[in-house]
Amino acid sequence: MDSWVRFNAQSQAKERIFRAAQYACTLIGYTLQRGGASADLHKTIRQLEAHLSLTRKLLRLGNSVEALEAAKRAIHLSDGVLRLCLTLSHLNRAMYFACDNILWAGKSGIISSLDQNKWSQRSFRYYLFTLILSLTRDLYELRLLMDREERSKAPKSSSSPRPDDSPVLPTASAWARGRLRLLVAVLYSNPPLLLDLLKNSCDVFIPLDKLGIYPTGPGFVGACGVTSSVLSILTIVHPWLKLKP
Repeated sequence: MDSWVRFNAQSQAKERIFRAAQYACTLIGYTLQRGGASADLHKTIRQLEAHLSLTRKLLRLGNSVEALEAAKRAIHLSDGVLRLCLTLSHLNRAMYFACDNILWAGKSGIISSLDQNKWSQRSFRYYLFTLILSLTRDLYELRLLMDREERSKAPKSSSSPRPDDSPVLPTASAWARGRLRLLVAVLYSNPPLLLDLLKNSCDVFIPLDKLGIYPTGPGFVGACGVTSSVLSILTIVHPWLKLKP
């Protein structure tokens, strides 16, 4: 119960719930359309999806300030790659939220003359850049952990090899199986990295579809959105699952 109270008190948690519901509507709408459901039911689902999207935009008002503060903290990281990826990621996220706030003003009628399609495309471009940088950070940390694990398990020979000893080179398939086992072991022992990698991998298909770079259809986008939203909720309910810094 205490976990639920803390969870419900956070606006980010509420936004994640609305996000999961929004993409669930996208997935349901696609399923109903494929199943030949009535036009009225499909219209109702689309309207509910639009209302949920507008509510999420309202909950994200002012999030640009939080993203800028995160960028200010990231710029002091000692690791150069992490510093670059996280700082640029937070800056792009701040721009994404700013565009999203302007888009909310247009959809709510505050700015009646706003070109909503143009601002929506801008918003998704910044969102895509944010996700690419976040995935780069995930893969960089994964590479560091794999190298560290490989070094810790490397055999330490106490004597020099004899002249007649010839090194045994692994085949390509054996090397690939070894790397795969190492990858699975590292991800299994680092749940925050695994969840962040899965979440960003799911999310990246959303702007790719919306921008027309890699169209996947509403069904796949809805499934990816629901999955990433559930993973985000997990990191809020259990803060130790959130990747740091």
